[in-house]
Amino acid sequence: MTTQQVRAWSVLAPDVLDVFERLPRERFVPEPWRGAAYGDFPVPLDDGQHMWRPSVAGRVLQALTVRPTDQVLEIGTGSGYLTAALALLASQVHSLEIRPRLATQARANLQAAGIANAEIEEADGFHWAGSPRFDVIVLGGSLPTYDSRFEAWLKPGGRLLAVTGEEPVMEAVLVRLDAAGKRSSQGLFETVIDPLAHPTAAPQFDF
Repeated sequence: MTTQQVRAWSVLAPDVLDVFERLPRERFVPEPWRGAAYGDFPVPLDDGQHMWRPSVAGRVLQALTVRPTDQVLEIGTGSGYLTAALALLASQVHSLEIRPRLATQARANLQAAGIANAEIEEADGFHWAGSPRFDVIVLGGSLPTYDSRFEAWLKPGGRLLAVTGEEPVMEAVLVRLDAAGKRSSQGLFETVIDPLAHPTAAPQFDF
């Protein structure tokens, strides 16, 4: 998978490639799909959700340049695979999952993979009461338009990854805050992922 799919998408960062070598993806794939765990397609999960393709996960991890001291917030846990990948790169990962069944499965998957520095909270990311600030924020589902509210949880110098748009045209966007809190954004690549649950109307932001 690493050579044929992830490298083929220009993912060359050694730490990211090491994550793909170390993390057994089949532990995060539902039993009926384990024979296809390393295929580059969105594997079906419960509740109509899908895992990200390995190539998309690789591009996202590389763009975020996660450091060993980073605190990470993930909104939308899914199977827990990206959660685990982030945990291998960061100090701590806090992941929000609105669907109880997926949250339970993801916790079991993380435990089976020996990931101890990631926690999953059953919560709606659009109405989360948490107040910590993070070095990295990953939205695990797409938004029809960019929603700047998540930047309130981002530290100066932090990075936020969002996928915006509607099927069949979506774009992964990286938002950065510099040390003074000034924002910039960069379009990375086109992809299609499941939408975040319960997105509410938000002000549009022109990149």
